[in-house]
Amino acid sequence: MTVPIRSLVISLALAGTLAGCNRDKPAETATTAPAVGAVVTPAEAAAPMAYGSKTPYAEVKLTLPVAIKSQPDLHAALYARTVADLRDFTEGAQADRTEAGGDEGMGPYDKSIAITPGAETGKLFSLIRTDSEFTGGAHPNASFLSILWDKALKREITAADLFTKGADLSALDTALCAAINAEKKKRDPAAQTVSLTGGDWTCPRAATTPFVLAQGVSPGKAGGLVFLIAPYLVGPYAEGSYQVTVPQSAFRSLIAPAYADEFGGEPKPAAD
Repeated sequence: MTVPIRSLVISLALAGTLAGCNRDKPAETATTAPAVGAVVTPAEAAAPMAYGSKTPYAEVKLTLPVAIKSQPDLHAALYARTVADLRDFTEGAQADRTEAGGDEGMGPYDKSIAITPGAETGKLFSLIRTDSEFTGGAHPNASFLSILWDKALKREITAADLFTKGADLSALDTALCAAINAEKKKRDPAAQTVSLTGGDWTCPRAATTPFVLAQGVSPGKAGGLVFLIAPYLVGPYAEGSYQVTVPQSAFRSLIAPAYADEFGGEPKPAAD
């Protein structure tokens, strides 16, 4: 059958238009591989284990740990939230280039989110979120968030939930500052110490610093808290980030009764 020339021209023009519309659309990938015959809950179906997207403006990716499969409600919520963050980053990267009138030879922006396990107890499950972001300059920027999940209540909890209402956390602040300085001196005996009262660098407050559970030597118990401190917060960028552990003995009296039994013994020594 002979196709009229006018119809063929219209079809080719339409195809070209559609290709142009899709040129900057993110090439998204998501990884899901349930076992054959496995029962997949709605929460699991909504939450793959990885995500990636590439455009001329940004490359982004997310990785999740196998451990999160044990908490499908958290899995689904965290996947949705982090993917939304990555899509916002991609849109922002495109807006930056558009406002600047071009990319001036720059490569795409880059952002990765890695979720890794903290310790787990009978009631509590914890995760570390590490964001690495590059939008130009000498090096990427890193930041931390943490997730503390009550397995029975199926909800995230904060420092305000973990500690007794109205508790004075000054003792924990002091213990955190001491742990930071100990780690700084371990890395470099000449490193400048930090304090809670200021100076070139200041110790962060425990209530506003991300933390996860520290693995304890007692089975099923958290031996303390691991505080996550991004570069630049307590020293120059060259010092890098810090993950410092405060033993539960330093703050045990501050823990809310609902979670007091989740802590006990000493933190498990970190592998060198």
